[in-house]
Amino acid sequence: MTFRALSVPRSVELAASCGMWAVEWSSRVHVPTHDLAAAREARERCADAGLAVSAYGSSHRVGVSPPADWPPVLATARELGAPEIRATAGDSGSASTSPARRAEVVAAVRAAAEDAGRFGVRLSLARLPGTLTDTLESAVLLAAEVGHGAAVPCWRSTGGQRAASAVEEVRALLPRLTAAYVGSRDRDGRRLPAAAREDLWMPVLRELARDGVERHVVLESAAEDVRADAAVLLGWVSAAA
Repeated sequence: MTFRALSVPRSVELAASCGMWAVEWSSRVHVPTHDLAAAREARERCADAGLAVSAYGSSHRVGVSPPADWPPVLATARELGAPEIRATAGDSGSASTSPARRAEVVAAVRAAAEDAGRFGVRLSLARLPGTLTDTLESAVLLAAEVGHGAAVPCWRSTGGQRAASAVEEVRALLPRLTAAYVGSRDRDGRRLPAAAREDLWMPVLRELARDGVERHVVLESAAEDVRADAAVLLGWVSAAA
């Protein structure tokens, strides 16, 4: 998504030249669902450049999108060689979702996770407003309700978030948290260069590194200079490790 205006070859070239280790491909840009040829090209381009595929960023809304839409998403992710599929849980926030509706979404998440798990793929639920992961409490509860090892959380900071709050959230989602999205924003949601929030990201990255489990920190470049953001992130990761 960071390189949405670029072709697959150019995206791979830029990611590799920035020193990145992996790429998450999006269904909205480079690897549309059902397009197995595009998935194969992205996988092969990454392999040739020495990059892993970290995840398939789908637009699938579990419990909202028709169940028949899930198998093609999973098939595309498998062709891509993605170990995880990013998706969202439901289409309403936790406070406005009735118990009955929540139970429906939980059942849909469990079914999708079971399908993915059979192929060694994880279902990674994005932390987003307007879904059942909109609050930390609801995200933790959802994981317990689903109760399937292939359903895992990923984490994204809110704009202007304080470091103590971010570390608390990350800690609550560990050890099953598999990815965190690094993008710096101010309180109004405006994008900032990554370096502007070192006060946030260094404590978060140290927390992610504490148990020695391999996880992805995904650069959502906000500045005009993606190379500068990438260099900052790599420096932080090295220091945190």
